[in-house]
Amino acid sequence: KKYIFSKKHLAQFIPNHTLLDADSEFNPKNSYGPVSSAPFGSASILPISWMYIRMMGAAGLRRATENAILNANYIAKRLESSYKVLFRGTNGFAAHEFIIDVGRFKELANVEAVDIAKRLQDYGFHAPTVSWPVSGSLMIEPTESEDKEELDRFCDALIEIRKEISQIENGVYDKKNNPLKNAPHSQHILLHEKWPLPYSLQKAVFPISFVSPNTKFWPSCGRVNDVYGDKNLKCRLD
Repeated sequence: KKYIFSKKHLAQFIPNHTLLDADSEFNPKNSYGPVSSAPFGSASILPISWMYIRMMGAAGLRRATENAILNANYIAKRLESSYKVLFRGTNGFAAHEFIIDVGRFKELANVEAVDIAKRLQDYGFHAPTVSWPVSGSLMIEPTESEDKEELDRFCDALIEIRKEISQIENGVYDKKNNPLKNAPHSQHILLHEKWPLPYSLQKAVFPISFVSPNTKFWPSCGRVNDVYGDKNLKCRLD
């Protein structure tokens, strides 16, 4: 079989690999090099999706899909009074994921999508997809695997964060020194001899009722320069 990877004028840019035959048409000599440790990617990834499909079966896959769509629309409905939900269908529903627009908060409160993402760590959540496929947005995809209690905690966290943004708008918090701009709050700042921030420790690290000392997830470090962090494996607190 002959496989076509690209147009002829792009062939020279196809990744090559040292494990492939040097004279093979699949190993262009002028390539920029390999993009993974295996010539054609990681074969171990494929059995994961194959086993998921095999074990779930047709009925299970349908049920999982229905739950994923239901979960996404449940969250979208709970958040619609706090955030603008983008790209709903003609009947007002989303698919298995949806996008909330947070770009307008930049002008109102100097708050960007990354600030909300960092603040979610203080509430015990890993952030959803940030600024993709829409700049200044969060793309939320709960999948079928979360129960209603966890969905409600996530919604409560984002609603509370929206209230914090309103407090910045209203002047309760400074636009440059507030719970979102300083998030996430790690144990490092908690252990200062004197609390250094203009809002309470409670607000910083236990911002909502379901975040308690017994259940708290502690971020390993505070805010870092994102570009620097992407380029350097190890970051440190000075």
